[in-house]
Amino acid sequence: MRENKRYLLVEGKNLDKNIERAILDFAGSLGMAKVSLSFINIDENKNQAVISVNREAIDLVRAALCIWLEKITVKRVSGSLKGLKT
Repeated sequence: MRENKRYLLVEGKNLDKNIERAILDFAGSLGMAKVSLSFINIDENKNQAVISVNREAIDLVRAALCIWLEKITVKRVSGSLKGLKT
């Protein structure tokens, strides 16, 4: 069965390291596997990144990013990459 993905536009510093650490610390390795995180695009100039996560784990990812020490905010969530363009 195909996995349904959601795309998140997140904003913060050192996103490539901090997002993985936040999810791993919050949910552990089993939670990290359920999330199936992948980075689509990282823009260091704007401190933004587009990530792809499993649809069922969207609340887990939001919670993990919310409690992380460095500020990481979720700007938008979409079912397609086209929907994230502003």
